[in-house]
Amino acid sequence: MGDKIRVACIIDDDNVYVSLVKRIIEAKQLCQDLLIFENGKVALSYFQKISEDLEEEDIPEIIFLDLDMPVMDGWQFLERFISIKNKFGKIITVYIVSSSINPIDINRAKKMRGIKDYLIKPVTIGDLESIFSPA
Repeated sequence: MGDKIRVACIIDDDNVYVSLVKRIIEAKQLCQDLLIFENGKVALSYFQKISEDLEEEDIPEIIFLDLDMPVMDGWQFLERFISIKNKFGKIITVYIVSSSINPIDINRAKKMRGIKDYLIKPVTIGDLESIFSPA
């Protein structure tokens, strides 16, 4: 595969934000495929299905997760995702991307295993380029 991120995932109900990030990722060719889910429940269903089929090419290396969504929020998604994440044969890096500047949310996210960082919206082109660039 090389160092380039092949698949990334956005779990967010904010259509304006999703559209902007999608355009930046495509314009800068930061990854090959981009999965987009409007809430945690739809995303969790996808991950449960591929955990059973183990289609590794469908597993994102990076997830950008919003906290405040209808149906299933980011916290609820994380609680359930952690239990299936280890079934995948690759590292999945999760970034919380939220408009919340509440220190309680930030500290909670930073204490959770598997969360790489907490980004406050709006994310910048520079943020995305540094996330997608190989270490």
